[in-house]
Amino acid sequence: MPDTIASPEAAVTDALLPERLARAITLGGPIPVAQFMAAANAHYYATRDPLGAAGDFITAPEISQIFGELIGLWLADLWDRAGRPAVHYVELGPGRGTLAADALRAMAKAGLTPSVHFVETSPALRAAQAKAVPNAQWHDDVTTLPDDAALLIVANEFFDALPIYQLVRRADAWHERLIACQDTIFLPIAGKPVPDEIVPEALREAPAGSVIESSPASVAVVRALAKKLAAQGGAALIVDYGYDGPALGETLQAVKAHGFANPFDAPGEHDLTAHVDFATLAGMAELSGAEVHGPVAQGDFLGLLGIAERTAMLARAHPDRGGELAEAHRRLTHPTEMGALFRAMALTGKGWPQPAAMR
Repeated sequence: MPDTIASPEAAVTDALLPERLARAITLGGPIPVAQFMAAANAHYYATRDPLGAAGDFITAPEISQIFGELIGLWLADLWDRAGRPAVHYVELGPGRGTLAADALRAMAKAGLTPSVHFVETSPALRAAQAKAVPNAQWHDDVTTLPDDAALLIVANEFFDALPIYQLVRRADAWHERLIACQDTIFLPIAGKPVPDEIVPEALREAPAGSVIESSPASVAVVRALAKKLAAQGGAALIVDYGYDGPALGETLQAVKAHGFANPFDAPGEHDLTAHVDFATLAGMAELSGAEVHGPVAQGDFLGLLGIAERTAMLARAHPDRGGELAEAHRRLTHPTEMGALFRAMALTGKGWPQPAAMR
């Protein structure tokens, strides 16, 4: 595994990304938002560890060890009630490996010690994951995951970073939103009109200026996972911020140094994300053979799993950390923090038990 964030050659490539994108657009014309987002995020994640106070954002596993521990116990409970079959632990976009390390520690206490598989392409993050979970195996995508046992899959803040397409309503019709440029200044424009058939019927007559987002990349991943669960057994837990779509609204955003930035400025230098359409993913998972449970609000999910009790237990054992633990609990569960916007949805193979905390 690489020991450094990126080679000098990779750093130079990243620095030249805006110029390369501008040249491609100048020669070939404006590109879809999804193509711009994919290129920007590929370079962003390949060249840095974006997590933590010194990075651009903090995810739930970095806020508190309790998050990963509860997910580990959630998985162990399902495995136990399924008859303790042979399983592999799989995590999509595992960050620094913090969630996996916490979850695996909790699973081990319940008698579950699976092999570990990470779907990750970033050299920088693979290096961090190797330190946190030394026995992990890495995959570039879900197609090479093992097929000899059931899968216990976790995807925390993974789908929000996958590319999205946008349609924008003009006075005459719906148009695909494209990215044009002048020098290295990138801006969204309306492309050619699209057929009404590709717009959900209930949204076709929306007011001018309305935006619809879709993520074929997310659909492809969730369908692949659902087919594996249907064939092999197991469960998947998807935790992310999102909504039940299709719906009107633009959610594409950029995060830099824990604040918001213009998503079209300096591609490759900040994280681009969009809210996840849970209803569409649920529907596609069901069509692909998995059973769907939820989604439920993250605050409710963690509450039913016992986050308050675990927080109190840790506070008693570490009185000096009481304030820190209480703040972490609030951030993870309060409706004005991550408790309502973030949601948890489970997929299971046929015949697997009903997952806990999924009302």
